[in-house]
Amino acid sequence: MPAEPMLLAGTLDLLVLRTLAWGPRHGYAVARWIKDVSDETIEVEDRALYLALHRLEERGYVESEWGVSDANRRAKYYQLTSAGRRR
Repeated sequence: MPAEPMLLAGTLDLLVLRTLAWGPRHGYAVARWIKDVSDETIEVEDRALYLALHRLEERGYVESEWGVSDANRRAKYYQLTSAGRRR
């Protein structure tokens, strides 16, 4: 049973990297993109998403900076690094 969460974390990491390959996005937009492209089959919990984003940032695959969303709210935007693009 311990292997299942690792598989899910690895799968989520790949989904996040694939999402960010299309350009910088804030966390909500990442979750929304995954839900949309999976025909609403995959709904990522906020906690799992942000753990994945932080994990990818620590590994040097993603970098972040604060910006303003389309709704005129402060949001942290994530984008791939060159290492993340190679991943």
